[in-house]
Amino acid sequence: MTAPPDTAPTDAELLATSVRDGDRFSTVYDRHYADIHRYVAGRLGPQAAEDVVAEVFLAAFRGRAAFDPARGSVRPWLYGIATNLIGQHRRTETRRYQALAQVPPDRHPDGHEDRVAASVSAERLQPSLARALAGLSGKDRDVVLLKALSQLTHEEIADVLGIPYGTVGSRLNRARRKLRAALPAPTEGL
Repeated sequence: MTAPPDTAPTDAELLATSVRDGDRFSTVYDRHYADIHRYVAGRLGPQAAEDVVAEVFLAAFRGRAAFDPARGSVRPWLYGIATNLIGQHRRTETRRYQALAQVPPDRHPDGHEDRVAASVSAERLQPSLARALAGLSGKDRDVVLLKALSQLTHEEIADVLGIPYGTVGSRLNRARRKLRAALPAPTEGL
């Protein structure tokens, strides 16, 4: 006995039908809310994320009739809206990274095991990483954070930002080089 074919509507189909029946948009929202929220929270912090994500889905709802599936899928389209709204909050984002850069790592862990764990902990790099991210251009930071926080493919990032595929790779390589140069060596502080 064969399994029945998957009959769940695609995101593009849901957007198209939501033009006539707005309630259909809720499925698109349910499918993508967590990922969009995680990306926005990673860029702007959890407090700002709620408002920005609400703006993302409101803009998507308002613009659903103009969505063209021939230009790409719904997921990159939503990330594009999110990235544009984040751009409007860029000053806040840069100030956040600069503030995080001022927070010193915990220099007094309890015992030897705690010192070893702290030295390999990502938290230890937080101020340096924040400073390095704040030092990137907005365009390079967008590419890095779309890749790191949302794990989008190069193609999806190109769709989100409306740039050529090759530009994604060059921005990502340039940003990685700058981040490596700005971050302390892995054995530093041991």
